[in-house]
Amino acid sequence: MPKSWLFNLVYFVLLAALSPLLLYRALKQGKYRRGFKQKYLGRIPRRRNVIRGRDPNKTRVFWFHAVSVGEVNLLRPLLQRIREAKPDWCCVVSTTSRTGMDVAAKLYAEHHTVFYCPLDFSWAVDKAMQRLRPDMLVLAEQELWPNLIDAAKRYGAKVFIVNGRMSEKGYKRYLLVRPLLAPMFRQLDAVASQNEVYAGWFRHLGASSGAIHVIGSLKFDGAVSDRNNPATVRLRELAGIAEDDIVFLAGSTQAPEESFAVDVYEHLKEDFPQLRLILVPRHPERFDEVAAMLDDRGVLWERRSLLKDSSTEPPTESLEGGSSHKAVRPRILLVDSVGELGAWWGTAAVAFVGGSMGTRGGQNMIEPAAYGAAVCFGPKTKNFADIVDLLLRSGAAQVVHDQREMENFVRRVLEDTDFARSLGENARKLVEQQLGATERTLHLIESALFSEDSGG
Repeated sequence: MPKSWLFNLVYFVLLAALSPLLLYRALKQGKYRRGFKQKYLGRIPRRRNVIRGRDPNKTRVFWFHAVSVGEVNLLRPLLQRIREAKPDWCCVVSTTSRTGMDVAAKLYAEHHTVFYCPLDFSWAVDKAMQRLRPDMLVLAEQELWPNLIDAAKRYGAKVFIVNGRMSEKGYKRYLLVRPLLAPMFRQLDAVASQNEVYAGWFRHLGASSGAIHVIGSLKFDGAVSDRNNPATVRLRELAGIAEDDIVFLAGSTQAPEESFAVDVYEHLKEDFPQLRLILVPRHPERFDEVAAMLDDRGVLWERRSLLKDSSTEPPTESLEGGSSHKAVRPRILLVDSVGELGAWWGTAAVAFVGGSMGTRGGQNMIEPAAYGAAVCFGPKTKNFADIVDLLLRSGAAQVVHDQREMENFVRRVLEDTDFARSLGENARKLVEQQLGATERTLHLIESALFSEDSGG
Protein backbone atom coordinates (compact mmCIF):
# COMPACT_ATOMS: atom_id res chain seq x y z
CA MET A 1 0.00 0.00 0.00
CA PRO A 2 1.44 3.39 -0.94
CA LYS A 3 2.50 5.67 1.91
CA SER A 4 -0.24 8.24 1.40
CA TRP A 5 1.12 10.55 4.08
CA LEU A 6 4.46 10.70 2.29
CA PHE A 7 2.84 11.58 -1.04
CA ASN A 8 0.70 14.20 0.72
CA LEU A 9 3.88 15.75 2.11
CA VAL A 10 5.55 15.77 -1.31
CA TYR A 11 2.49 17.45 -2.86
CA PHE A 12 2.42 20.07 -0.10
CA VAL A 13 6.09 20.89 -0.65
CA LEU A 14 5.57 21.18 -4.41
CA LEU A 15 2.50 23.38 -3.95
CA ALA A 16 4.38 25.64 -1.56
CA ALA A 17 7.32 25.94 -3.95
CA LEU A 18 5.07 26.67 -6.91
CA SER A 19 2.56 28.87 -5.08
CA PRO A 20 3.91 32.20 -6.42
CA LEU A 21 3.64 30.95 -10.01
CA LEU A 22 0.23 29.36 -9.39
CA LEU A 23 -1.06 32.55 -7.77
CA TYR A 24 0.22 34.65 -10.65
CA ARG A 25 -1.50 32.41 -13.21
CA ALA A 26 -4.71 32.37 -11.18
CA LEU A 27 -4.83 36.16 -11.02
CA LYS A 28 -3.42 36.93 -14.48
CA GLN A 29 -4.82 34.07 -16.58
CA GLY A 30 -7.80 32.92 -14.52
CA LYS A 31 -6.38 29.42 -14.07
CA TYR A 32 -7.08 27.03 -11.18
CA ARG A 33 -10.17 28.89 -9.94
CA ARG A 34 -12.83 26.49 -11.10
CA GLY A 35 -13.78 23.21 -9.44
CA PHE A 36 -12.21 23.92 -6.05
CA LYS A 37 -14.46 21.54 -4.08
CA GLN A 38 -13.96 18.76 -6.59
CA LYS A 39 -10.17 19.22 -6.80
CA TYR A 40 -9.31 19.75 -3.15
CA LEU A 41 -12.18 18.08 -1.29
CA GLY A 42 -13.15 15.28 -3.66
CA ARG A 43 -16.77 16.41 -3.84
CA ILE A 44 -17.46 14.90 -7.25
CA PRO A 45 -20.93 13.67 -8.33
CA ARG A 46 -22.37 10.76 -6.33
CA ARG A 47 -22.94 7.34 -7.88
CA ARG A 48 -26.71 7.51 -7.45
CA ASN A 49 -26.79 10.78 -9.39
CA VAL A 50 -24.76 9.57 -12.37
CA ILE A 51 -26.82 6.37 -12.75
CA ARG A 52 -30.18 8.03 -12.17
CA GLY A 53 -32.97 6.04 -13.82
CA ARG A 54 -30.93 2.82 -13.93
CA ASP A 55 -30.85 -0.25 -11.73
CA PRO A 56 -28.12 0.49 -9.11
CA ASN A 57 -27.52 -3.22 -8.61
CA LYS A 58 -26.81 -3.89 -12.28
CA THR A 59 -25.25 -0.68 -13.57
CA ARG A 60 -21.48 -0.65 -13.94
CA VAL A 61 -19.78 2.73 -13.45
CA PHE A 62 -16.55 3.55 -15.31
CA TRP A 63 -14.54 6.60 -14.33
CA PHE A 64 -12.42 7.84 -17.26
CA HIS A 65 -9.74 10.39 -16.42
CA ALA A 66 -8.02 12.55 -19.06
CA VAL A 67 -5.68 15.28 -17.88
CA SER A 68 -6.19 17.87 -20.65
CA VAL A 69 -7.41 18.55 -24.19
CA GLY A 70 -5.31 15.92 -25.98
CA GLU A 71 -6.35 13.10 -23.68
CA VAL A 72 -9.98 14.26 -23.63
CA ASN A 73 -10.09 14.02 -27.43
CA LEU A 74 -8.25 10.71 -27.30
CA LEU A 75 -11.11 9.07 -25.39
CA ARG A 76 -13.77 10.12 -27.88
CA PRO A 77 -13.81 7.03 -30.16
CA LEU A 78 -13.61 4.68 -27.17
CA LEU A 79 -16.50 6.32 -25.32
CA GLN A 80 -18.55 6.38 -28.50
CA ARG A 81 -17.90 2.68 -29.08
CA ILE A 82 -18.85 1.87 -25.47
CA ARG A 83 -22.09 3.79 -25.90
CA GLU A 84 -22.89 1.66 -28.96
CA ALA A 85 -21.76 -1.73 -27.68
CA LYS A 86 -22.40 -1.42 -23.93
CA PRO A 87 -25.40 0.87 -23.37
CA ASP A 88 -25.82 -0.53 -19.85
CA TRP A 89 -22.40 0.84 -18.81
CA CYS A 90 -22.34 4.26 -17.16
CA CYS A 91 -19.24 6.30 -18.01
CA VAL A 92 -18.15 9.52 -16.31
CA VAL A 93 -15.27 11.72 -17.45
CA SER A 94 -12.88 13.77 -15.33
CA THR A 95 -10.15 16.15 -16.37
CA THR A 96 -7.63 18.41 -14.68
CA SER A 97 -7.17 21.55 -16.79
CA ARG A 98 -9.63 24.32 -17.52
CA THR A 99 -9.31 23.86 -21.27
CA GLY A 100 -9.72 20.10 -20.82
CA MET A 101 -12.96 20.71 -18.92
CA ASP A 102 -14.26 23.07 -21.62
CA VAL A 103 -13.63 20.50 -24.34
CA ALA A 104 -14.97 17.59 -22.25
CA ALA A 105 -18.17 19.47 -21.52
CA LYS A 106 -18.55 20.22 -25.22
CA LEU A 107 -17.90 16.64 -26.34
CA TYR A 108 -19.42 14.51 -23.59
CA ALA A 109 -21.89 16.40 -21.40
CA GLU A 110 -24.85 15.18 -23.47
CA HIS A 111 -24.17 11.53 -22.61
CA HIS A 112 -21.76 11.54 -19.65
CA THR A 113 -21.21 13.32 -16.35
CA VAL A 114 -18.12 15.54 -16.55
CA PHE A 115 -16.15 16.88 -13.56
CA TYR A 116 -12.73 17.94 -12.30
CA CYS A 117 -10.54 15.13 -10.99
CA PRO A 118 -9.49 15.55 -7.36
CA LEU A 119 -5.85 16.33 -6.77
CA ASP A 120 -3.86 13.37 -5.46
CA PHE A 121 -4.25 14.18 -1.77
CA SER A 122 -5.42 11.15 0.19
CA TRP A 123 -8.51 12.83 1.71
CA ALA A 124 -9.67 14.17 -1.66
CA VAL A 125 -9.35 10.91 -3.59
CA ASP A 126 -10.86 8.92 -0.69
CA LYS A 127 -13.91 11.19 -0.63
CA ALA A 128 -14.23 10.95 -4.43
CA MET A 129 -14.14 7.15 -4.39
CA GLN A 130 -16.60 7.05 -1.52
CA ARG A 131 -19.06 9.20 -3.46
CA LEU A 132 -18.75 7.59 -6.89
CA ARG A 133 -17.70 3.99 -6.06
CA PRO A 134 -16.69 3.17 -9.66
CA ASP A 135 -16.31 -0.39 -10.86
CA MET A 136 -13.29 0.66 -12.90
CA LEU A 137 -10.94 3.64 -12.99
CA VAL A 138 -9.64 4.19 -16.52
CA LEU A 139 -6.59 6.48 -16.74
CA ALA A 140 -5.49 7.90 -20.09
CA GLU A 141 -1.87 7.39 -21.18
CA GLN A 142 0.35 8.24 -18.21
CA GLU A 143 -1.94 9.65 -15.54
CA LEU A 144 -0.35 7.66 -12.72
CA TRP A 145 -1.33 8.99 -9.28
CA PRO A 146 -0.47 6.73 -6.32
CA ASN A 147 -3.14 7.93 -3.87
CA LEU A 148 -5.87 7.88 -6.52
CA ILE A 149 -4.94 4.39 -7.68
CA ASP A 150 -4.69 3.10 -4.10
CA ALA A 151 -8.07 4.58 -3.18
CA ALA A 152 -9.65 2.97 -6.25
CA LYS A 153 -8.32 -0.44 -5.24
CA ARG A 154 -9.43 -0.06 -1.62
CA TYR A 155 -12.96 0.76 -2.76
CA GLY A 156 -13.05 -2.30 -5.01
CA ALA A 157 -12.44 -0.73 -8.41
CA LYS A 158 -10.22 -2.19 -11.13
CA VAL A 159 -7.56 0.18 -12.50
CA PHE A 160 -6.91 0.28 -16.24
CA ILE A 161 -4.33 2.34 -18.16
CA VAL A 162 -5.62 3.06 -21.65
CA ASN A 163 -3.31 4.04 -24.51
CA GLY A 164 -0.44 3.57 -22.09
CA ARG A 165 2.76 5.45 -22.74
CA MET A 166 5.39 7.52 -20.96
CA SER A 167 8.18 9.78 -22.10
CA GLU A 168 11.76 8.61 -21.79
CA LYS A 169 12.39 11.41 -19.30
CA GLY A 170 9.34 10.36 -17.29
CA TYR A 171 10.50 6.75 -17.27
CA LYS A 172 13.94 7.74 -15.97
CA ARG A 173 12.34 9.84 -13.23
CA TYR A 174 10.18 6.89 -12.18
CA LEU A 175 13.30 4.73 -12.03
CA LEU A 176 14.87 7.11 -9.49
CA VAL A 177 11.99 6.41 -7.05
CA ARG A 178 11.15 2.92 -8.23
CA PRO A 179 11.07 1.34 -4.72
CA LEU A 180 8.51 3.94 -3.65
CA LEU A 181 6.29 3.65 -6.75
CA ALA A 182 6.56 -0.07 -7.52
CA PRO A 183 3.51 -0.85 -5.30
CA MET A 184 1.46 1.56 -7.41
CA PHE A 185 2.46 -0.17 -10.64
CA ARG A 186 1.66 -3.56 -9.11
CA GLN A 187 -1.88 -2.35 -8.42
CA LEU A 188 -2.62 -1.88 -12.12
CA ASP A 189 -5.11 -4.50 -13.32
CA ALA A 190 -4.46 -3.86 -17.01
CA VAL A 191 -2.23 -1.67 -19.16
CA ALA A 192 -3.13 -1.21 -22.82
CA SER A 193 0.29 -0.13 -24.07
CA GLN A 194 0.85 1.64 -27.38
CA ASN A 195 3.99 -0.34 -28.22
CA GLU A 196 6.55 -2.84 -26.94
CA VAL A 197 8.93 -0.14 -25.65
CA TYR A 198 6.32 1.38 -23.35
CA ALA A 199 5.21 -2.11 -22.31
CA GLY A 200 8.77 -2.93 -21.25
CA TRP A 201 9.00 0.27 -19.23
CA PHE A 202 5.74 -0.45 -17.37
CA ARG A 203 6.96 -3.99 -16.68
CA HIS A 204 10.34 -2.82 -15.39
CA LEU A 205 8.69 -0.31 -13.08
CA GLY A 206 6.65 -3.03 -11.39
CA ALA A 207 3.50 -3.72 -13.41
CA SER A 208 2.59 -7.39 -13.69
CA SER A 209 3.56 -8.98 -17.03
CA GLY A 210 0.11 -10.53 -17.23
CA ALA A 211 -1.50 -7.11 -16.95
CA ILE A 212 0.36 -5.58 -19.91
CA HIS A 213 -1.02 -5.80 -23.45
CA VAL A 214 0.36 -4.12 -26.59
CA ILE A 215 -2.61 -3.00 -28.68
CA GLY A 216 -1.51 0.13 -30.58
CA SER A 217 -2.58 3.75 -30.25
CA LEU A 218 -6.14 5.02 -29.89
CA LYS A 219 -5.04 8.25 -31.56
CA PHE A 220 -5.18 6.61 -34.96
CA ASP A 221 -8.79 5.51 -34.45
CA GLY A 222 -9.80 8.99 -33.37
CA ALA A 223 -8.44 10.66 -36.51
CA VAL A 224 -10.92 11.80 -39.16
CA SER A 225 -9.92 11.27 -42.79
CA ASP A 226 -12.93 12.74 -44.61
CA ARG A 227 -12.28 16.38 -45.47
CA ASN A 228 -15.99 16.82 -46.13
CA ASN A 229 -17.00 16.04 -42.56
CA PRO A 230 -19.63 18.52 -41.27
CA ALA A 231 -17.30 20.30 -38.83
CA THR A 232 -14.61 20.96 -41.43
CA VAL A 233 -17.13 22.00 -44.08
CA ARG A 234 -18.66 24.49 -41.64
CA LEU A 235 -15.28 25.98 -40.72
CA ARG A 236 -14.22 26.19 -44.35
CA GLU A 237 -17.36 28.16 -45.17
CA LEU A 238 -17.00 30.29 -42.05
CA ALA A 239 -13.46 31.27 -43.00
CA GLY A 240 -14.36 31.84 -46.63
CA ILE A 241 -11.81 29.32 -47.90
CA ALA A 242 -12.26 29.08 -51.67
CA GLU A 243 -11.94 25.91 -53.72
CA ASP A 244 -8.60 27.00 -55.18
CA ASP A 245 -7.14 28.28 -51.89
CA ILE A 246 -4.09 26.43 -50.56
CA VAL A 247 -4.09 26.40 -46.77
CA PHE A 248 -0.86 26.27 -44.80
CA LEU A 249 -1.90 25.49 -41.23
CA ALA A 250 0.43 25.72 -38.23
CA GLY A 251 -1.35 24.01 -35.34
CA SER A 252 -0.69 23.43 -31.62
CA THR A 253 2.05 26.03 -31.87
CA GLN A 254 4.21 27.68 -29.26
CA ALA A 255 6.58 30.65 -29.62
CA PRO A 256 8.37 31.28 -31.96
CA GLU A 257 6.60 28.87 -34.34
CA GLU A 258 3.80 31.28 -35.21
CA SER A 259 6.34 33.92 -36.19
CA PHE A 260 8.19 31.39 -38.36
CA ALA A 261 4.95 30.47 -40.12
CA VAL A 262 4.11 34.13 -40.79
CA ASP A 263 7.56 34.69 -42.30
CA VAL A 264 7.12 31.65 -44.53
CA TYR A 265 3.73 32.91 -45.71
CA GLU A 266 5.04 36.43 -46.33
CA HIS A 267 7.96 35.10 -48.38
CA LEU A 268 5.77 32.84 -50.53
CA LYS A 269 2.51 34.74 -50.99
CA GLU A 270 3.64 36.67 -54.06
CA ASP A 271 4.64 33.50 -55.92
CA PHE A 272 1.58 31.61 -54.69
CA PRO A 273 -1.38 34.01 -54.43
CA GLN A 274 -3.75 31.14 -53.52
CA LEU A 275 -1.81 30.53 -50.29
CA ARG A 276 -3.58 31.12 -46.96
CA LEU A 277 -2.19 30.83 -43.44
CA ILE A 278 -4.09 29.53 -40.41
CA LEU A 279 -2.47 29.74 -36.97
CA VAL A 280 -3.77 27.65 -34.04
CA PRO A 281 -1.76 28.28 -30.85
CA ARG A 282 -1.71 25.42 -28.33
CA HIS A 283 -2.69 27.43 -25.25
CA PRO A 284 -5.60 29.91 -25.03
CA GLU A 285 -3.59 32.30 -22.85
CA ARG A 286 -1.32 32.92 -25.88
CA PHE A 287 -4.11 34.01 -28.24
CA ASP A 288 -3.62 37.69 -27.42
CA GLU A 289 0.16 37.34 -27.56
CA VAL A 290 -0.02 35.95 -31.09
CA ALA A 291 -2.55 38.63 -32.04
CA ALA A 292 -0.13 41.30 -30.85
CA MET A 293 2.66 39.71 -32.88
CA LEU A 294 0.48 39.84 -36.01
CA ASP A 295 -0.36 43.49 -35.36
CA ASP A 296 3.33 44.32 -34.88
CA ARG A 297 4.12 42.63 -38.18
CA GLY A 298 1.59 44.83 -39.96
CA VAL A 299 -0.03 41.90 -41.79
CA LEU A 300 -3.68 41.62 -42.74
CA TRP A 301 -5.35 39.05 -40.47
CA GLU A 302 -8.57 38.15 -38.66
CA ARG A 303 -9.72 36.26 -35.57
CA ARG A 304 -11.73 33.09 -35.77
CA SER A 305 -13.91 34.32 -32.85
CA LEU A 306 -15.07 37.26 -35.00
CA LEU A 307 -15.92 35.27 -38.10
CA LYS A 308 -19.48 35.61 -39.30
CA ASP A 309 -21.49 33.00 -41.12
CA SER A 310 -21.99 33.11 -44.88
CA SER A 311 -25.24 35.01 -44.60
CA THR A 312 -23.42 38.10 -43.36
CA GLU A 313 -20.82 40.32 -44.96
CA PRO A 314 -17.28 39.03 -44.21
CA PRO A 315 -14.78 41.48 -42.70
CA THR A 316 -12.80 43.22 -45.42
CA GLU A 317 -9.97 45.67 -45.74
CA SER A 318 -7.93 47.03 -48.62
CA LEU A 319 -4.45 45.80 -49.32
CA GLU A 320 -1.91 48.57 -48.93
CA GLY A 321 0.10 49.41 -52.01
CA GLY A 322 -2.12 47.34 -54.29
CA SER A 323 -3.07 48.49 -57.74
CA SER A 324 -6.67 47.60 -57.07
CA HIS A 325 -8.90 49.07 -54.38
CA LYS A 326 -11.13 46.00 -54.33
CA ALA A 327 -11.93 44.84 -50.80
CA VAL A 328 -10.23 41.58 -49.90
CA ARG A 329 -10.58 39.09 -47.09
CA PRO A 330 -7.51 38.67 -44.87
CA ARG A 331 -5.39 35.69 -45.88
CA ILE A 332 -4.17 35.02 -42.33
CA LEU A 333 -6.51 33.57 -39.73
CA LEU A 334 -5.81 33.27 -36.00
CA VAL A 335 -7.93 30.50 -34.48
CA ASP A 336 -8.59 31.79 -30.97
CA SER A 337 -10.91 28.98 -29.91
CA VAL A 338 -10.48 25.66 -28.13
CA GLY A 339 -11.36 22.18 -29.34
CA GLU A 340 -11.60 22.87 -33.10
CA LEU A 341 -8.11 22.02 -34.31
CA GLY A 342 -9.09 18.51 -35.42
CA ALA A 343 -11.62 19.97 -37.85
CA TRP A 344 -9.34 22.82 -38.98
CA TRP A 345 -6.68 20.27 -40.03
CA GLY A 346 -9.17 19.13 -42.65
CA THR A 347 -8.75 22.46 -44.46
CA ALA A 348 -4.96 22.15 -44.71
CA ALA A 349 -2.94 21.17 -47.78
CA VAL A 350 0.29 21.83 -45.86
CA ALA A 351 0.54 21.21 -42.12
CA PHE A 352 3.12 22.16 -39.54
CA VAL A 353 2.58 20.42 -36.19
CA GLY A 354 3.81 22.71 -33.44
CA GLY A 355 5.34 22.25 -30.03
CA SER A 356 8.22 20.65 -31.91
CA MET A 357 10.76 23.46 -32.07
CA GLY A 358 10.65 24.37 -28.38
CA THR A 359 10.52 22.49 -25.12
CA ARG A 360 7.13 20.78 -25.25
CA GLY A 361 8.17 17.63 -27.07
CA GLY A 362 5.72 17.77 -29.96
CA GLN A 363 1.99 17.46 -30.46
CA ASN A 364 -0.30 14.97 -32.20
CA MET A 365 0.60 14.74 -35.89
CA ILE A 366 -1.85 11.93 -36.67
CA GLU A 367 -4.80 14.22 -37.35
CA PRO A 368 -3.30 16.12 -40.32
CA ALA A 369 -1.75 12.86 -41.57
CA ALA A 370 -5.18 11.20 -41.64
CA TYR A 371 -6.49 13.98 -43.88
CA GLY A 372 -3.65 13.37 -46.31
CA ALA A 373 -1.98 16.73 -45.75
CA ALA A 374 1.71 17.26 -46.46
CA VAL A 375 2.94 17.14 -42.86
CA CYS A 376 6.08 18.59 -41.31
CA PHE A 377 7.19 19.18 -37.73
CA GLY A 378 10.27 20.27 -35.83
CA PRO A 379 13.00 17.99 -34.43
CA LYS A 380 11.84 17.99 -30.79
CA THR A 381 9.10 15.36 -30.77
CA LYS A 382 10.04 13.06 -27.89
CA ASN A 383 6.41 12.79 -26.72
CA PHE A 384 5.45 11.22 -30.05
CA ALA A 385 8.69 9.42 -30.88
CA ASP A 386 6.99 6.18 -31.95
CA ILE A 387 4.49 7.95 -34.20
CA VAL A 388 7.22 10.15 -35.70
CA ASP A 389 9.26 7.04 -36.43
CA LEU A 390 6.30 5.44 -38.22
CA LEU A 391 5.62 8.57 -40.28
CA LEU A 392 9.23 9.10 -41.31
CA ARG A 393 9.85 5.44 -42.19
CA SER A 394 6.68 5.47 -44.30
CA GLY A 395 7.64 8.62 -46.21
CA ALA A 396 4.57 10.31 -44.72
CA ALA A 397 6.13 13.41 -43.13
CA GLN A 398 9.29 15.48 -42.97
CA VAL A 399 11.30 17.10 -40.18
CA VAL A 400 12.11 20.82 -40.48
CA HIS A 401 14.74 22.18 -38.11
CA ASP A 402 14.20 25.92 -38.47
CA GLN A 403 12.31 28.61 -40.36
CA ARG A 404 14.43 28.21 -43.50
CA GLU A 405 13.69 24.49 -43.73
CA MET A 406 10.02 25.13 -43.02
CA GLU A 407 9.92 27.57 -45.94
CA ASN A 408 11.77 25.15 -48.22
CA PHE A 409 9.29 22.41 -47.32
CA VAL A 410 6.21 24.54 -47.99
CA ARG A 411 7.67 25.81 -51.26
CA ARG A 412 8.45 22.29 -52.44
CA VAL A 413 4.92 21.13 -51.60
CA LEU A 414 3.49 24.04 -53.58
CA GLU A 415 5.80 23.51 -56.57
CA ASP A 416 6.10 19.71 -56.70
CA THR A 417 2.65 18.13 -56.88
CA ASP A 418 4.09 14.62 -57.04
CA PHE A 419 5.99 15.20 -53.79
CA ALA A 420 2.92 16.60 -52.07
CA ARG A 421 0.70 13.79 -53.34
CA SER A 422 3.17 11.12 -52.22
CA LEU A 423 3.43 12.54 -48.69
CA GLY A 424 -0.34 12.80 -48.36
CA GLU A 425 -1.11 9.34 -49.72
CA ASN A 426 1.58 7.70 -47.58
CA ALA A 427 0.25 9.47 -44.49
CA ARG A 428 -3.36 8.50 -45.11
CA LYS A 429 -2.39 4.88 -45.85
CA LEU A 430 -0.30 4.65 -42.66
CA VAL A 431 -3.20 5.83 -40.50
CA GLU A 432 -5.53 3.30 -42.11
CA GLN A 433 -3.06 0.49 -41.36
CA GLN A 434 -2.94 1.40 -37.66
CA LEU A 435 -6.70 1.32 -37.01
CA GLY A 436 -8.34 -1.06 -34.56
CA ALA A 437 -6.99 -0.09 -31.13
CA THR A 438 -10.42 1.06 -29.95
CA GLU A 439 -12.03 -2.33 -30.43
CA ARG A 440 -9.07 -4.09 -28.82
CA THR A 441 -9.19 -1.71 -25.86
CA LEU A 442 -12.91 -2.29 -25.32
CA HIS A 443 -12.35 -6.05 -25.33
CA LEU A 444 -9.52 -5.67 -22.83
CA ILE A 445 -11.62 -3.46 -20.53
CA GLU A 446 -14.37 -6.06 -20.49
CA SER A 447 -11.88 -8.88 -19.85
CA ALA A 448 -10.22 -6.96 -17.00
CA LEU A 449 -13.57 -6.08 -15.45
CA PHE A 450 -14.65 -9.70 -15.07
CA SER A 451 -11.26 -11.30 -14.42
CA GLU A 452 -9.55 -11.93 -11.13
CA ASP A 453 -7.31 -9.09 -9.97
CA SER A 454 -4.11 -9.09 -12.01
CA GLY A 455 -2.69 -6.19 -10.04
CA GLY A 456 -1.01 -6.43 -6.66
